[in-house]
Amino acid sequence: MRMSTHSKLTTDGYQGFEQGPIRPPSEADSLLIRVTRNCPWNRCRFCPVYKGRRFSLRGLAHVLEDIDRVHRYVTAIRETVAETGHVSPRDVQHIGEAVTPRDDGAFQAALHWQAGGMRSIFIQDANSLVIKPADLRAVLDHLRRCFPWVERITSYARSHTVARIADADLQAFAAAGLNRIHIGLESGSDRVLTRMKKGVTKAGHIKAGQKIKQAGIQLSEYVMPGLGGRELSRDHALETADCLNQIDPDFIRLRTLAIPNHTELYQDFDAGRFEKLTDREMAEETLLFLEHLDGITSTIKSDHILNLFQEVDGRLPEDKAAMTAVIRKFLELAPEDQVVYQVGRRLGLFTRLADMARPDRRLRAEQACQHYGIHAGNVDQTVDELMKRFI
Repeated sequence: MRMSTHSKLTTDGYQGFEQGPIRPPSEADSLLIRVTRNCPWNRCRFCPVYKGRRFSLRGLAHVLEDIDRVHRYVTAIRETVAETGHVSPRDVQHIGEAVTPRDDGAFQAALHWQAGGMRSIFIQDANSLVIKPADLRAVLDHLRRCFPWVERITSYARSHTVARIADADLQAFAAAGLNRIHIGLESGSDRVLTRMKKGVTKAGHIKAGQKIKQAGIQLSEYVMPGLGGRELSRDHALETADCLNQIDPDFIRLRTLAIPNHTELYQDFDAGRFEKLTDREMAEETLLFLEHLDGITSTIKSDHILNLFQEVDGRLPEDKAAMTAVIRKFLELAPEDQVVYQVGRRLGLFTRLADMARPDRRLRAEQACQHYGIHAGNVDQTVDELMKRFI
């Protein structure tokens, strides 16, 4: 089935449905539609993704073809559900009998999306708003035409890119169905941003964030506790809080720094030029950051295994006291209890500090510490290695 909106566009060279390597955790159930490959900046010193990969734009006709092919299988699945009320393994086998190798990616994407409820779509890769505004509108229009029931369409973008987009184009994206933009703010400190080669300033972050909000698009900003290292920890916390206070994003998502061996930052860490914070220091920095968020109504999310405190989750200002209380409670623990919690959290035994009171889970964490010889003197080195597995 070929949609009329791109009947005049060529699909020469089309190799099949594509998906990029990453998406936000909040988009785990989303249909992934790839409009670019990799990252056009790709210089951030802490980031291991896309390194050694060349950035390219996908042809508009190829993107629309991806959407059409997923639509074909989604339609078949929805028709089956309408008839029987569910999709059985036998139904999947029947629908899949006509799938060609080139169509398998679209078929699998449709199945995954159906299992997740078919409510949201995420546009890939790292900075989808870098494409021509007319092309992005065409993609959004086609998505809405094919999947009119979708509740949310989202994308990653860079502040530097958004700051240069005309307000009228951002408003047109919103009208076409782009509901949310995810931006890797990481830090509001110009010193940290420069050292990490983010390619944007604090002022650029603020300008981009305010433009997105004014366009009527939800904004999700990612903050990276620890990115300033020991030297710039305080500056990182305070300047990032001030930056976000001027933006008032819908969401502030925490992603604690980890340093995989194949990043540029690891070279500095290994040579002693970058001092990574301990978990305790990271907690102190995060507390300082939260304490200085003021006058905004953002929702804080700590939805990643890299973060020590998953329950630092709530809306400002009403939940601020409860969120900061969690961190203070950790800082008041005896050193040996802090170690147990650190290990239990990174092994997935604890999701929140209160899990320390669950005897079965605490015992398993204590046994892991004993088995691997983990104590207050080496816990942070051990945690560093565990965190690398989640990047």
